[in-house]
Amino acid sequence: VQLQASGGGSAQAGGSLRLSCSPSGVFFSPSTLAWYRQRSGKQRELVASITSDGLTNYSDSAKGRFTISRDNAKEMVYLQMNSLRPEDTAVYYCHANDPSPPSPHLYWGQGTLVTVSS
Repeated sequence: VQLQASGGGSAQAGGSLRLSCSPSGVFFSPSTLAWYRQRSGKQRELVASITSDGLTNYSDSAKGRFTISRDNAKEMVYLQMNSLRPEDTAVYYCHANDPSPPSPHLYWGQGTLVTVSS
């Protein structure tokens, strides 16, 4: 299993970035997919998640600025980040919760760095 994330980089405050993740080896369609981030010196935190039915959930910080989406045909998950702030600077991780029996499997990507400058 591999979750390959891309799209990280540098942006100015107020700018936008789009992260992409391509989970391979995961039973994609029924999986809940998510983006987490870890800021320097902080614990990893949920940014946004999307279920197999397309239901989304966002952290308070991400609401109104970030949009998570998925393309089941391409087996891709995205995080569109707008109105970026310096405090969004973090390593962003793609996560998959694959419900395939006999038990759910949790997978992490390798992380992609987002740096937002003021």
